[in-house]
Amino acid sequence: MLLCKMKYFKLIKFSHTIFSLPFALIGFLFALKNTHAILPSWAVVIYILLALIAARTAAMAFNRWADYKWDAKNPRTQNREIPAGIIKPSQALMLTIASAVAFIVLAGLINEICMYLSHIALLIIMGYSYTKRFTSLAHLVLGVGLGIAPAATYIAVTGYFDINLLWLCFAVMFWVAGFDIIYALQDMEFDRQHQLKSIPAWLGYSGSLLLAAIFHLITIGLLLIYIHFVDGGWYATVGGILFALLIVYQHIDVHRNGLKKVNLAFGTLNGIASVILGAGYVVEWFCR
Repeated sequence: MLLCKMKYFKLIKFSHTIFSLPFALIGFLFALKNTHAILPSWAVVIYILLALIAARTAAMAFNRWADYKWDAKNPRTQNREIPAGIIKPSQALMLTIASAVAFIVLAGLINEICMYLSHIALLIIMGYSYTKRFTSLAHLVLGVGLGIAPAATYIAVTGYFDINLLWLCFAVMFWVAGFDIIYALQDMEFDRQHQLKSIPAWLGYSGSLLLAAIFHLITIGLLLIYIHFVDGGWYATVGGILFALLIVYQHIDVHRNGLKKVNLAFGTLNGIASVILGAGYVVEWFCR
């Protein structure tokens, strides 16, 4: 039973949930602070957390299902669970459906507007899986999928959206798009050979690194604007500076070592960066 759970955790890269959760938490805390709202009941908090997990599970399971034929042809991804025969395509699709239904139900339990918006959210995060077939801007679509996390938790608490959150949402979008471009460099030649769209296939190695750097400079700028003008104090500022330094370090590392440590840059450093930023806001919340 444990092995069965583990193979599904690997399929959906459950550990990468850490990318979006800190930003969802920031949106949640901003909602409480901005509206002077009373902390939602534990039931609602649990619904929000489970909805975030369900949405990401649906997105990743669907992505693996939609791409398993390409993954089987790509030497880098041939050992993924579906091409390797560990999980059947039908099982991945069933996990997608179950997670999507769970997400909609949980959104409905939070409030009515969340239920209506859940369908749009699913369209974005699952639709991303097909964007590589027709646009090189697929990385930005992935960024939108994670960038809506703080908006989602804000709406879950308040029932409406604050336009000031757009600074943070766009910061997340460009952050994700930037590191996804770097990660996609591994498949540049494969994408070109199979007519798949990506920034690396379009701009090449140097052009992709330059665009990723521009995206991350935009990320840092938007994040500092959000912290300074919208929601943030000393602890959030420190978290934001450390977040920015880790992003810069990723680019230094890639320029020095190429793609040898790309998994470190993609997974570990970005996860640490988001946790540090989220921790800054948590500390600030309890010290206010």
